[in-house]
Amino acid sequence: MGSSSDKLFNRERTIHEILGGNIVADVMLWRNRNVSVGIVTVTIASWMVFEAFAYTIFTLLSSVLLLLLSILFFWSKSASILNRPSPPLPEFQISEAMAEEASIWLRIHVNKLLQVSYDIAMGKDSELYVKLAVSLFLISLIGSLMDFQTLCHTSVLVVMTVPAFYEKYEDHIDGSIVFICNKVNELYLRFATLGFPEYKKLS
Repeated sequence: MGSSSDKLFNRERTIHEILGGNIVADVMLWRNRNVSVGIVTVTIASWMVFEAFAYTIFTLLSSVLLLLLSILFFWSKSASILNRPSPPLPEFQISEAMAEEASIWLRIHVNKLLQVSYDIAMGKDSELYVKLAVSLFLISLIGSLMDFQTLCHTSVLVVMTVPAFYEKYEDHIDGSIVFICNKVNELYLRFATLGFPEYKKLS
């Protein structure tokens, strides 16, 4: 591994540490290969289903739920007729504590969003406004190029491939980018001194 000066942004942490160092990082970096392969396979298969059969996410969810409920319904009916055990399903209930925690979490984040929106509307945070405007513009641009389903599938594949590829060829990629940045900086300084001689005196 190279020194921190050869890394992008002079970072000292590894990619695994930057991604959190937990099970999510293991999956993204293909250290838990079975799960990673499963996610990529399901993503590609679901995209093919959506494209080949012109399914939408709501159509697919409705079909899956209908199939699941039909299987459980006829299983229960046949079990009562044949004196067999019913499907081993637990009772689905939301406790008061879970509902209270969810409402508190939702209230805190909605209040934060409202406060940020108020600060931007009142002109109190110009930097945040610029970041938000650029982000919304990029989202709008990407949305005009592809639909939401394709964007979701593409995002999953990018998340599952780019970090692992970068970690594998980290030294080569960092070295190349640092070299290019240094060359661009040299060209900038050269043009700056040619176009503005006083800049050379100041430097």
